[in-house]
Amino acid sequence: MTMQAASTEIASRTASIIDEMKGLEGPLLPILHSIQEEFGHVPKDALPVIADGLNLSRAEVHGVVSFYHDFRAKPAGRHVLKLCQAEACQSMGSEAVAAKVKQLLGIGFHETTRDGSVTLEPVYCLGLCACSPSAMLDGEVIGRLDDEKIEEIVAEVRS
Repeated sequence: MTMQAASTEIASRTASIIDEMKGLEGPLLPILHSIQEEFGHVPKDALPVIADGLNLSRAEVHGVVSFYHDFRAKPAGRHVLKLCQAEACQSMGSEAVAAKVKQLLGIGFHETTRDGSVTLEPVYCLGLCACSPSAMLDGEVIGRLDDEKIEEIVAEVRS
């Protein structure tokens, strides 16, 4: 698919999503979630279509996308690993956990491995403070991280 064809497909599908949802009260966030679900991220080519469809400026749409950490400007890896960096987890060793995961995967926060297997992100509280340090892998929370669990997680996302 050419770049222009991809852009046209993004614009067309984005317009359909907007038409389906613009009647909602405060439709921007649900529309952005739907677009991300559709494409795996919020493509740059979707922003002007959203802005026009909702009578917003491109800056307003971009501001919302960049403000909320769950929205992505580029596709994530096949797995998304979020490591809690909040105070309770920090007090239980989350910095060492993060350092080990980064070393094992060869990437930092907000990066994806070259093979596209995993994207690593910080998160600031998963609500699992009693089981810290904690993480979330593809929407599933994991508590009481230790070296063994870290190695299991990395092996799982690499397979």
